[in-house]
Order: sequence, then C-alpha cells, then structure tokens
Amino acid sequence: MAIGTKGLHVIVFANEKGGTGKSTTAVHVAIALAARGARVGCIDLDHRQRTLGRYLDNRRETIRRTGLDLPMPAYDTHDGETMARFTGLLESMGSNADFLVIDTPGRDDRFARIAVTNADTLVTPMNDSFVDFDLIGQVDPDTFKVTRPSFYSELIWETRKTRARADGATIDWVVLRNRVQHIEARNMKRVGEAIEQLSKRVGFRVIAGLSERVIYRELFPKGLTMLDSRAFGEMGIAHVAARQELRELMAGLALPDPGPDSAAVPRVA
Repeated sequence: MAIGTKGLHVIVFANEKGGTGKSTTAVHVAIALAARGARVGCIDLDHRQRTLGRYLDNRRETIRRTGLDLPMPAYDTHDGETMARFTGLLESMGSNADFLVIDTPGRDDRFARIAVTNADTLVTPMNDSFVDFDLIGQVDPDTFKVTRPSFYSELIWETRKTRARADGATIDWVVLRNRVQHIEARNMKRVGEAIEQLSKRVGFRVIAGLSERVIYRELFPKGLTMLDSRAFGEMGIAHVAARQELRELMAGLALPDPGPDSAAVPRVA
C-alpha cells in the first residue's frame, strides 16, 4: 500500500519499546511544522494508549478555553483493527497536507509496519541505555562492541529495500537519542559508541532528542509544547533550554521546506 499524495512527506515515529518519549516527540514535531505554516495531519495508531490523540485533545480544549491562537494540526486515531479505517485515515489526513505525522504503538503492529513502509522519514526514539539499544542491536557484554543488528534493524533494512524497489524512494531512518541524562557518563559514552558503530552497518542517522525534563510531562494536560511561549507567561531556564533542544531536533531531522504554496492549518475555534 502506498500513500500516493504528491508532495506529501510522511514522518513515522516507530519503536517497539514503550517509554522512549515517542509520542511527546511526535507531537512537538507536528506542532513545530504547523507553526512554520505547513499543513500537518497526524494519525495515532495506538488506540489503547492514544497518547498523541489525547495530547492534541488537550491542546484543542486549551484553545477553546483560553482563546489562544495556537498552531493546530488535523488529527485522528485508528481503531487498531480495520484496514478500511486505516486507508481512510491515510486519505483524509494526507490528502491536504504537506506533512503526515504517524505515531505507532510501542509493540509489533501490522498497521505500524505498513506505515513504516510508506515513511519518507522514519524516527526511532530511544533512551540512552543498553536496554533500549537492544531493540536495534546486540553488544558484547565485556567489550560493548556491536556484535550484530537486532531483528528490528533487519526488519527496517528489508523494508527500506522493498520501498526502493517499489518506487525508488529512500527512507531516511533517524535514531533519536531521547532522555539523555547528564550522569553516568561512562555508560552514555558506551551507548553512544555502540549506536555510532551500528549506524555505519545498517545506515541510520543519529541525532540528539529531548532530555529528561519535568517540563515535558507538565505540558501534557494543556496540550502545550515548548513553542507555545505566549501561553507560559514567564519562562524559566528549563523552558528556554527545552525550546533550544526542540529547535536543534528539528534542524537535525532535516525535513523539507513546505514551500510557498503551503498554508497554516485552520485554527480550532
């Protein structure tokens, strides 16, 4: 199945492990793109957790309650079961968008696999630990050198080859180092070295993501992001640092410019 809308750039956030900040990052990327004036559609494929959908529900309610003019993407949630619903969402969310952001469950899921096949940019967030690294590769317990790619890396490798054969497109796979701590420097260095080794073997890019900050959890009930400075009032150092992280993340993703014909998604009244 192909998402054939001309000019649409599909960004899929996928990781079969939970707790990596995947949905939080997906929301921030979607809002950042909408703030640039791009038309953005979002699909939440995790009908159980529905973190992306709930985040944007909260944002819509904040806009209604406060009257703030905040950038707001279109969004919907899959039922987790039917192909008809899935294809309908791809059509409705992607037909009038510059970017389609798809958030997948933290588990193996057939619809997530289809989404990955259609990705232009595939983002795999991971925490800075060997527990999370195990999803994409295995290391020697003594030397911490990479011994082999994991099943997930091999799956993405095959998916990228399939996509290339189908339409000649390249999936830009980005591994996002989220929740990087400023402690346990030795472990961070070992994980970083292992990621760099594996990136050369299986062909993904590595960029810095969002640090472990309380502010990200506090934003969820109102559906706000670090770009919504007008809604914060006075901003503290943590806000400023987190906003800079997001700017660097967006630069690292190297997404295409939406172009001069793009228009912002209508605000929610």
